[in-house]
Amino acid sequence: MLLSLNRMGPGRFGLYAIGLLVMTFLLLPILFIAALSFGASRWLAFPPPGWTLQWYQELFADPRWIDAILLSIRVGLAVMVASIALGLPASFALVRGRFWGRELLRAFFIGPMIVPLIILAIALYGLFLRIGLSGTFVGFVAGHLVIALPFSIICISNALESFDESIEKAAVICGASPAQAIWRITLPSIRMGIFAGGLFSFLASWDEVVVGIFMASPEMQTLPVRMWNTLRNDLSPVIAAVSTLLIGLTLVILAAVMILQKKRGR
Repeated sequence: MLLSLNRMGPGRFGLYAIGLLVMTFLLLPILFIAALSFGASRWLAFPPPGWTLQWYQELFADPRWIDAILLSIRVGLAVMVASIALGLPASFALVRGRFWGRELLRAFFIGPMIVPLIILAIALYGLFLRIGLSGTFVGFVAGHLVIALPFSIICISNALESFDESIEKAAVICGASPAQAIWRITLPSIRMGIFAGGLFSFLASWDEVVVGIFMASPEMQTLPVRMWNTLRNDLSPVIAAVSTLLIGLTLVILAAVMILQKKRGR
C-alpha cells in the first residue's frame, strides 16, 4: 500500500483527499445521531454522558410511534404498487407511442419533481379537502403517489429504451401474441427497471413530510410527520433512535439491492 501511495501523482492524491473529506462531512452527522440515540442524557447533548437503551425502549413502548411506523409502511407499499401499475403503461406510451403531445405528456408526468413541494402540498390539500380525502389513508396514498410516480416512470422508461424491441417482435413472429410477448419477454427483461421504480417510489413515500403534514390528522400521522411534530414540541433522544432505525433500514435496502445486482451479473 505504501508503494502504491508513492506512485500516486499529486492530482490523484488530491482527488482522494477531497473525496475523503466529503465522505467524512456526510457521515459525521449520521454517526452523531446514532451516538445520541444511545446517550443517557434526556436532551440531544453530545458527547453523551453515558450509554443506555432507554430511548429505544420508549420508542417501542409508545403506541403512537408504532402506529406511525405501520402507517408509513402501509402507505409506502400501496404507493409502490400503484406507481408500478400506473407507471408501466405510461412508460410504454411514452417510449413506444407515436402521437402528438408525447413530450408534453412526459413533462406533465415529471412535473411533480420540478414543482416546489409546498406548492404541490397546498394544491393537494385544497383538492382533498373538497372531496373528503384529507386525513384519510386514501388521501395519503394519492398525495404520495403524485410525488412517487415520476420516479417509477423514469426508471421503467429508461429500462424500456435500452431493451431491444426486435426480440419482442421475433417472439410475435414465432407465434406469440403481442400480449404474450410483452408478458414473457419484455417484462422479465426490464424487471430491474420495474424493481428500481418500485423501490424509489416506496422511499419517496416513506421519506415524505411536506405533503404528509397537510394530509395528516390527529389520528393518522406517518412517521416523518410524527417526527416533525415531536421536534416542534420536545427534543427527546427518541427522535435520534427513530432516525437511527431509518438509517439502518436504508442500509438494509441498499444491501439487498447490491446483492440482487450481483446475482443478476452472474
